[in-house]
Amino acid sequence: MRLVLVGPPGAGKGTQAQFLSKHYLIPHISTGDIFRANLKAGTPLGVEAQKFMDAGELVPDSVTNEMVKDRLTHADTANGFLLDGFPRNVAQAQVLSIILTEKKTPLDAVLELKIDDSEIVARLNNRRSVESRADDAEEVIVHRLNVYHEQTAPIIDYYRTEGSLITISATGAVDEITTRAITALGNK
Repeated sequence: MRLVLVGPPGAGKGTQAQFLSKHYLIPHISTGDIFRANLKAGTPLGVEAQKFMDAGELVPDSVTNEMVKDRLTHADTANGFLLDGFPRNVAQAQVLSIILTEKKTPLDAVLELKIDDSEIVARLNNRRSVESRADDAEEVIVHRLNVYHEQTAPIIDYYRTEGSLITISATGAVDEITTRAITALGNK
């Protein structure tokens, strides 16, 4: 199974990625993990990314794309993978398509976890009170949602047009959402 997980911050992508990764026996590949691994190992891509980060700038798509392309060459991805946090925009989605076409391994599905913004704000406010996460402050949540709607949400239409998008509700108990996801992916 070659899968991309999309949805707004707080939709439960990280949680569902863990369950789906175990269910399909594929690695959960998060962009954050890729960045940390490259920085820690001091790879040329990690050094390049560090320059932007040190300057307080976003790491450009070109560097992120190369990190993902490299990660998809690792042996553990031979039977599939689950991407979480990539692609973040249509340009990255197009690059991913090119990478996978070159490998002759197209995506099986793009799973969208759909949830209302009001539910996300409530969910993340609750998480902040339990886990004391600074990135879950309400003004930060609203900013992250705005960024998602402006930059990432357009990939949903991109994948819908491609015919690979599967949308499920991300509300309810975690195990209900997992069952919904596996059932929807089983129909793919």
